[in-house]
Amino acid sequence: MDKSAAVEITKDENGISQVLLKSPRGASARVSLHGGQVRSWKTERGEELLFTSSKAIFKPPAAVRGGIPICFPQFGNRGSLEQHGFARNRIWVVDKNPPPLQSTNSSGKAFIDLLLKSSDDDLKIWPHSHELRLRVILTVDGCLNLISRVRNVNGKPFSFSFAYHTYFSISDISEVRVEGLETLDYLDNLCNRERLTEQGDALTFESEVDRVYLSSLDAVAVFDHEKKRTFVIKKEGLPDVVVWNPWEKKSKAITDFGDEEYKHML
Repeated sequence: MDKSAAVEITKDENGISQVLLKSPRGASARVSLHGGQVRSWKTERGEELLFTSSKAIFKPPAAVRGGIPICFPQFGNRGSLEQHGFARNRIWVVDKNPPPLQSTNSSGKAFIDLLLKSSDDDLKIWPHSHELRLRVILTVDGCLNLISRVRNVNGKPFSFSFAYHTYFSISDISEVRVEGLETLDYLDNLCNRERLTEQGDALTFESEVDRVYLSSLDAVAVFDHEKKRTFVIKKEGLPDVVVWNPWEKKSKAITDFGDEEYKHML
């Protein structure tokens, strides 16, 4: 039995390349070049950790409802571009000669480098020449690391927003709590981005939530009591944390999302 990390490139049903990363212990991650998007992340026991809607549309240029969409150069509708920007809708390429990263120890890790360059069409709607790089790493013990880098190609200053729009798979939203956000200020998107302060020791869910927690700690934990599973999200360089669940009413209004699926994602 092969105990080394492995990287395989195949095609999906639409002929788009996807990359399968396998750890020596059997964990896996699947990354599509459509959006540079992690579509699957499984434990060594084959348990799926990411949610994907049963109604997700996998044909470009539609964004895929699930996995880890890349939001760039805009988050949400805070700008003139389409919702969450265009990076999640574009076809990326494998970056065969990426600039070096400080973290060079790749022993036992499976990883892939992806690249999205600004196209002529992109420059018409967002006139800033850039390159967006993503390294997806699956460690020996099955942890998933994502490292993004934005390069300003011509040196003219520009600002942008960036986010990993991660859909975690959970047992039941009512059985989940989030720790690491206590006492933080947040913008409540359900109240015209009113700035409020988190009062609870942990965040639990009884209705729709759409919040941007500001200047959060570098580690946030999602506890799923029923599955006896904890997601620990560690970050560098991304100051804020977004918490979103559409709940029942809004779920029914989202065409590529099942009516009851809000119960199983965060």
